[in-house]
Amino acid sequence: MMAHRRALLLALSLFLLAISSARQTAAAQAPCPADHDKLLAALTRNVKASGGPGNGGFDTNEWAAVVARDGTVCAVAFSGPTTDAQWPGSRLIAAEKASTANGLSLPQMALSTANLYAPVQPGGPMFGLQATNPVNQSVAYAGDPTTFGSAGDPLTGKPVGGAVVFGGGLALYDGKGIVGGLGVSGDSSCADHNVAWRVRAALGLDKVPAGVNPSRKDAIIYDLDPGGKSASGWGHPLCAGTEADIAAELGAGVGGSLRK
Repeated sequence: MMAHRRALLLALSLFLLAISSARQTAAAQAPCPADHDKLLAALTRNVKASGGPGNGGFDTNEWAAVVARDGTVCAVAFSGPTTDAQWPGSRLIAAEKASTANGLSLPQMALSTANLYAPVQPGGPMFGLQATNPVNQSVAYAGDPTTFGSAGDPLTGKPVGGAVVFGGGLALYDGKGIVGGLGVSGDSSCADHNVAWRVRAALGLDKVPAGVNPSRKDAIIYDLDPGGKSASGWGHPLCAGTEADIAAELGAGVGGSLRK
């Protein structure tokens, strides 16, 4: 009888613990700004390799990821026909870009990952930033690779962390406030920024209130001199293609046009 009672008490305790854990998990996860299907549709429409416009770089297929405001990854997608049609390593980079942009933006001001390049250089005011938010390795390298980029990607529902300081990550705003972050990776960092800019607009989450550039808010700023010094303090290097020209057309960039 005593053994039976202990077994019942143990089962009840485990049941209550499971309910409590589920409630805590649900409460911890903020709403996702864009689900997998919406992200996939927006991404494929805005990458040249999948039928979209050119973005000035290699025009390769891309990975994209969205994090909710609490930093949990909530959508991951790729534009190509298979997972290896775009750089495999860019899956995590995209998620880390989304995490970085979300984590360093506020309801009243956005910072893109492109805006972080100059301030993290030696002697800059944010030098060492890359080491402050280590990647959550137990999340980053877990799960079945055959599900990468699907609605059931193993990253979803978990915080991946990371700090990326080059183009491709943008905060997401719905007009009421900040709701998360978007990361794109798989091309040059400058082209990634352009793709992210297009995808954010396609999702309707580009209601950015302000940024380090007053006119174009969290746009990429091409103002590094030959010595690598940024006039604004928030600059990013030019890439080898026509990314700066595409950014100027989109309103996604300031300066750096290569046209003569």
